[in-house]
Amino acid sequence: MSIVETRSGKVESTRLNGVHAFLGIPFAAPPVGERRWQPPLDAQPWSGVRRSSDYAPQAWQPVMEAMGPLAFAFNARSAANRDEDCLYLNVWTPGLDDRKRPVLVWIHGGGFSSGTGGTPMYAGTSLAQRGDAVVVTVNYRLGALGFVNLNEVTGGRIPATGNEGLLDQVKALEWVRDNIERFGGDPGRVTIFGESAGGMSVGALLAFEPAAGLFHRAIPQSGACSTANPLDKAAGIGQAILDALGVSANAPAEDLLAVSPERLVEAGVAAGVQAGGAMIYQPCVDGTLLTDLPLGLVEGGVADGIDLMVGATRDEWRLFLSMPGFEVKLDDATLEQVLGATIGDPQAVIGAYRSARAARGDATDANSLFAAIETDRIFRIPAIRLAEAVAGRGRDAYEYLFTWESPWGDGGLGSPHAIDIGFVFGTHGFSEGSAEFFGSGPDAETLTGVVQDAWLKFATDGDPQTEALTGWRPYDTETRSTALFGMPVAVGDDPYGEERAAWDEVEARLGTL
Repeated sequence: MSIVETRSGKVESTRLNGVHAFLGIPFAAPPVGERRWQPPLDAQPWSGVRRSSDYAPQAWQPVMEAMGPLAFAFNARSAANRDEDCLYLNVWTPGLDDRKRPVLVWIHGGGFSSGTGGTPMYAGTSLAQRGDAVVVTVNYRLGALGFVNLNEVTGGRIPATGNEGLLDQVKALEWVRDNIERFGGDPGRVTIFGESAGGMSVGALLAFEPAAGLFHRAIPQSGACSTANPLDKAAGIGQAILDALGVSANAPAEDLLAVSPERLVEAGVAAGVQAGGAMIYQPCVDGTLLTDLPLGLVEGGVADGIDLMVGATRDEWRLFLSMPGFEVKLDDATLEQVLGATIGDPQAVIGAYRSARAARGDATDANSLFAAIETDRIFRIPAIRLAEAVAGRGRDAYEYLFTWESPWGDGGLGSPHAIDIGFVFGTHGFSEGSAEFFGSGPDAETLTGVVQDAWLKFATDGDPQTEALTGWRPYDTETRSTALFGMPVAVGDDPYGEERAAWDEVEARLGTL
């Protein structure tokens, strides 16, 4: 055990496999009472030595009774461990010295409404040890406490912008800037990475004014810069939350501050159901902290100077279709009708996907087409658009596609959403459930090494090319070089290009449900 003195107080580590772990370090003051819906403040100093041997409570969120293939991963801490006092982070480091290692800061996913940085799936031991790097995972406010704009509907009585969760992430990055050198890290080499809503958070932070200068490289995984609510939509969601609570928009601020977090969670669930199951919680284009859709701001140059690696998995949407309540049974007519809600010319997209898949021998039934099209609309095409935007600025961006297939359910998931996480962290076999989802055995171990080496190389110098990926080049619209993380690992030009090209010809709502 070792002790590090942060700017707020002393913390004591535990040690595992040669790595120091500091769990549950407060990076901000508790956002409770009158601080609810306010920007985070610095952590309150403490005296003595804080033992950092267990994860802190997770942010308030719904309790997921059934998560399908990911039942092993989320809400592992149970309903009893939810708290508004949730702004804590975890640090794993190979050495408490002055070596100035690259720092990787993980932002968890969960639809901006669930998840935690404190779960065994995100344990940083393997990644820190393999790359002699410092790994940090963070909590942030979720749902109605972190991503609801109430300022508009309450006339400013509740000043929530809908970006309080992003401000929590910024506060964690400020903590890293101010303290990470004491943990053997380099505050001048910080990489942010995250998956799903975590990847979308990374994409938003690229364009988020308060985050400027706090990180130097970014890896949005299965999430990019196309996810944010416009102000009018965010205000409507805020009103829906109040309606579900039965609280008037004209009520005194004290009335909303007195609402229990459990009731706020329940109101968010009700508002989501009313919205047809859409992902109502997203960063908000509030006109001040976030002035436009992040992608447009990146196209304008706000992220110039930040190294980028971005990608998705080949079959993202199959994960969601495997979860209870998400199953679909479509025919061609209903497929076109469903896709018409988000795609201007669904027939053109359906035709392109059916043709390309038939040529490869892939399934072309309506359900299979739906999974493939939604995968690309929400995840892969936004990743490509971000790489194109960065390349258009004359900057280097590296694109990847995960193709490793999950063995779960006799292999019916293909390469689903979240399949990359276990290989990035080296936690694919931490439990029976994780091995069932991610896979195990020699090939899985080999892939873990290749993936971790690429992520660590990128965090070190901004270039993810390794001996296993020598042909991986920065993305451009001529070759569209893409690393393919499967077995075997490969580098290809414009994978699934016929499907990609279909999106160039249609108007579509990308990056969101």
